[in-house]
Amino acid sequence: MNVVSVKDRARELFEKGFTGVIALREVDGVFIPHLFTRVDVDGISEKYPPDQRYPVAGIIRRLFSSGYRGKIGVVARGCDERALVELIKQEQIDSQSIAIIGLACEPEVSRYCECDKPYPSRIDVGSKTEGVAASERVRAIESMSSDERLAYWLAQFSSCIKCMGCKNICPVCFCRECSLEQENLVSHGRVPPDFPIFHLLRAVDMASRCVDCGLCEESCPSGIPLRALYKKSKEVVRDLFGYKPGFDTEEKSPLSVLGERSDLPGEGDIGGVNIC
Repeated sequence: MNVVSVKDRARELFEKGFTGVIALREVDGVFIPHLFTRVDVDGISEKYPPDQRYPVAGIIRRLFSSGYRGKIGVVARGCDERALVELIKQEQIDSQSIAIIGLACEPEVSRYCECDKPYPSRIDVGSKTEGVAASERVRAIESMSSDERLAYWLAQFSSCIKCMGCKNICPVCFCRECSLEQENLVSHGRVPPDFPIFHLLRAVDMASRCVDCGLCEESCPSGIPLRALYKKSKEVVRDLFGYKPGFDTEEKSPLSVLGERSDLPGEGDIGGVNIC
C-alpha cells in the first residue's frame, strides 16, 4: 500500500516548476475542488470521500481554455485519468502541462462502480485493487426479453426532465455545438424529450469516449440508470472494434476514423463519422 501524502506529492510538483495543484479542500465538512498554489499547499485535504467527486478533468480543460498558463497537478482516480487521456487525444489539454497524483479506489468503490480499472497508471495514494470484469447492471437488463427491455427504458426515459445535468457534468463533453441542442434532432420545450432520440444520441456519443466515471448517473435528478446504458454502448464498440476509451492518447476512436480500415464490419467504404 502506498502511503505517500498528497501534500508531499504536491510539494514535489511545485519543486519541479508546477504552478498549481487541483485537489480537495474541506470546508465545513464538505470536500470541494480547489486550485492550490505553493503558498496554500497545507490546505490540501488527505481525505477523498468516494461520495464527493467532481469532473476534475473537465475542470482542468476549462481552466486551460480560459487562458491559464502554467503546469497543473491533479489528484486523479482511474476514471479521472482516463478522462484526461481522452481530452489529450482530442487536443483539449496539453499532456506536457499536467501530472497526476494517483489515487486508487477502495475495493467497495470498485465493486459499486463495476469498474474494470479502479486505479490510475501511477498510484501515489492507496492500493491497487482488482477491477470488475462484467457489469451486473448490464447483465440484469440483458436478461430481459426485448419487449421487457423496451418497456423498461421507456419508463426510465419518461422521467427525464431534460435538465442537461448528464451532459454538463461529463468530463469528456466539450463540443461547442451539441447535437442535443439541435432543434432538427431534439425538439425544444418537450419534457420528457423525444423518445428515443435524445438519450440514444447521447449513448452513441458516449460509446467511444465514456470513461465510466458515473457522474452522469449521480447527477441525474430522476435516477435514470445512465451508467448501464453507456456501459453497454462501450461494450458494443469494444466487441466490434477492440477499442476502449481512455487508455491510449495515440489510439483514435473508431467512430472518427471509419472508412480507413478494411477489416471493419460492413462492405465498402463506410465513410467518415463525426457524432459530436
